[in-house]
Amino acid sequence: MVGLQPTGWSWHDGSMAPKVSTAATKAALLEAAREEFAAYGVAGARVDRIAERAGVNKERIYGHFGSKEKLFDEVIKEALDDLTAQMALPGADPVDYVAKLADYYHTHPDLVRLLMWEALNYRGQDLLAGQEARVERCARKAASLAEGAGEEPSAKTARTLFMLTGLALFPAMMPQLGRIILGEDADDHAALRDQVAAFVAAGLGSRPDVPA
Repeated sequence: MVGLQPTGWSWHDGSMAPKVSTAATKAALLEAAREEFAAYGVAGARVDRIAERAGVNKERIYGHFGSKEKLFDEVIKEALDDLTAQMALPGADPVDYVAKLADYYHTHPDLVRLLMWEALNYRGQDLLAGQEARVERCARKAASLAEGAGEEPSAKTARTLFMLTGLALFPAMMPQLGRIILGEDADDHAALRDQVAAFVAAGLGSRPDVPA
């Protein structure tokens, strides 16, 4: 259980009761929800389990987030904010960017599962409300790649960012396929990461003439 720590004491019905801050309640719910959604996805997650793990009444979930779906969106946002805070823009060194991104996904399998559940839950839909910040963040990354290559931002640099992200993410998304293809070598994350980085270096070094 994530649980909550009292921040003080307050009178309730004539007796002293521990008081927990609103921020602490929200943080506990997000942490509990991240575990629940990573394990069960949006459809399979249960608000009562999230509330129990966080140590609060489940009505707090609706009070803070409005719905289970909005809570999931907030969990995704927070997880990606954490990722962004630890990653430099890719333009200066896209090879190093891919290697570090692969390391991050490898050490944060819950984020990988959240992204997969998001793709399954919202497949075929248009851009969701509230995702403008993610669009802008990706646009900055693509612009960084373009600047590093001495180009103007274009659909080509956006596709490059998409492919770099996919190369870093795929091994963490498909561990069972890795074990089928690589056998015991599937456990050697460093070797796989380094080969992905070398593949990116070779691809970007040759820079084939791709239409924008």
